[in-house]
Amino acid sequence: MFSIRQDDLSGDDVRALLAIHLAGMAQNTPPGHVFALDLSGLRTSDITVWTVRDDGVLAGIGALKALGDGSSELKSMRTHPDHLRKGVAAALLDHILDEAATRGYRRVSLETGVGDSFDAALALYRKRGFANGEAFADYAPSAFNQFLHLTL
Repeated sequence: MFSIRQDDLSGDDVRALLAIHLAGMAQNTPPGHVFALDLSGLRTSDITVWTVRDDGVLAGIGALKALGDGSSELKSMRTHPDHLRKGVAAALLDHILDEAATRGYRRVSLETGVGDSFDAALALYRKRGFANGEAFADYAPSAFNQFLHLTL
């Protein structure tokens, strides 16, 4: 059974998974088009980070950023490679969406890349009701990104 808890990003395993996430984004997106946050970017007062553990072992990470207008942004979703296809991302996404609703957000948005390496995540988001839409916050549309939104 998974345990999902708010995290302060101090654990070595969490930092290692964040490094895997950043490397994966850089590998699959051209320079200048990667908007994944590093450790310092995730440690701001408008972002809450959660980790998923499976019997104490880190299985995933995800974050929610308050955008200040009744909307929020899903950030840094990543399942550890050893825990793929076990339901980690689905459990974490459901937890974050529940938290967004509890906080009274009206919309959750996300920016992500394009291409085969993003297909599994996109399928999960769409299964939960996210739909493609316009750019938001400070993002600009390009051939290398796309924007999804879910009205709560």
